Amino acid sequence: MLAVAGTYQNGQIKLDELVSSTSPVKVIVTFLDEIKPEVEKRLTIADFSFTQARKDTETYTGSFSDAVIEERRNEL
Repeated sequence: MLAVAGTYQNGQIKLDELVSSTSPVKVIVTFLDEIKPEVEKRLTIADFSFTQARKDTETYTGSFSDAVIEERRNEL
C-alpha cells in the first residue's frame, strides 16, 4: 500500500507526487479538512400560520379530506 498526499478542487484530485502504474489501481480518498455539508432547511413553528392557511384556502370549494387522501394515494 502506498500513501500519497494531494489536493481536491472542483472535482479534480491533484497528487503531490507522481505515481506510475501500468494497470488500473483502486484508491481510497480521505478528506482531512472538514467539508461542511449543505444545510437542510427544516420547518419551524413560524412556517405554520393559521391566518395564512385560511387565506390560501378561502377560494377552495372541494373537500380537504378528499384532497389529502388523493395526495397520499399519488405518493404510493
